[in-house]
Amino acid sequence: MSDVNATPADEPMLETGAGAAVQPDEEQGLDDWAAALAEQNGNEVATTQPAEAAGVFQPLSKVTSTTTHNDIDMILDIPVQMTVELGRTKIAIRNLLQLAQGSVVELDGLAGEPMDVLVNGCLIAQGEVVVVNDKFGIRLTDIITPSERIRKLNR
Repeated sequence: MSDVNATPADEPMLETGAGAAVQPDEEQGLDDWAAALAEQNGNEVATTQPAEAAGVFQPLSKVTSTTTHNDIDMILDIPVQMTVELGRTKIAIRNLLQLAQGSVVELDGLAGEPMDVLVNGCLIAQGEVVVVNDKFGIRLTDIITPSERIRKLNR
């Protein structure tokens, strides 16, 4: 039977801490691993410090109203999609393909009924159509409260 750890007689063997034999050319690789492990162990100590010690996060009690005001200013210029919905309908593709100029499509909304105002697809208000300088607009008649919005989402 041959010994698994047998090496040619001209190559000296090195012993590692685990008791395994290592060739001399592998010694450099072990030094690299030892250095990497030492570095990792040093970093683990640094990363286990609390965030407060590192000064990364501030306690909420230290946040001032001016900080909050500046945070709100950052989002004021973000564009959103506002849609006013007259009504909806479902139509078969066969009937959709038959539509031509002058065709009338019946919607589920009633004449004089308030129209829905949606922001990014979420209902936020209802209103009525107005015309100002030959342009359509909407006069808001009812603003949906945040609690009402949440209640409608749960349905």
